[in-house]
Amino acid sequence: MNLKPILVRLQNAIGRDDLIEQMVLMSAPKTSLSLQTQSTNSVNLIVGYNSSPNSHTALDIALLIAHQTRLATKAQVTVQVVYVIEENQSSHGGDVLQTEEFASMRATEQIPPHCPTSFPLRGFDTGVITQTKLQANAAYQQEILVDRFAQAECILRQASCLAVEWKSSFKAHLRFGCIAKELRKVVAAEGADLLLLGCNSLKHPIVQQLGSNFPCSVLGIPNFINDKRP
Repeated sequence: MNLKPILVRLQNAIGRDDLIEQMVLMSAPKTSLSLQTQSTNSVNLIVGYNSSPNSHTALDIALLIAHQTRLATKAQVTVQVVYVIEENQSSHGGDVLQTEEFASMRATEQIPPHCPTSFPLRGFDTGVITQTKLQANAAYQQEILVDRFAQAECILRQASCLAVEWKSSFKAHLRFGCIAKELRKVVAAEGADLLLLGCNSLKHPIVQQLGSNFPCSVLGIPNFINDKRP
């Protein structure tokens, strides 16, 4: 996929001439001519999304790119959103995909069919006090899991609504584990042409964790976006 025409069209749309310098965080490895020709018939744009302001901007940019690409090339363009539920919520993912708080979502949310309704207790002391603590901990862990599913559903629904407004072909992914690893897996599995993240620096931890030889180009958001925010 030739990235330059995409960014030139984007520059013209928003009246800037410095997006290439500001947005390209990683360039895709060189591909064969046959693969480049094939990619012109369909384009896959993937966005790391968690509804934060920065990831929201990344999704807006992806939808604009999709719209411009369809008009200019008549190619089939699909925007795909990836939301990752981290195994360790203390990760320093920052504003790209880090979990946000949704205080109103608690026990009122329905448990997804694939979500376990109970957690096995290991062979600890079965005394009343210990058993009570284990039951309370299991209930707490289950509540957290339900909250994360409810939050993910809300976030992906929001992204879907944005895609509908842009009349874009849309696909959502809910993944579990390390953000960078899961993004790489989805990019590889979907044959993505471009990954957009809500960060503006190559030094961002998630960009660093993507590693070398990433399958596609990676774009961040322009620096002037954050400059305008209070």
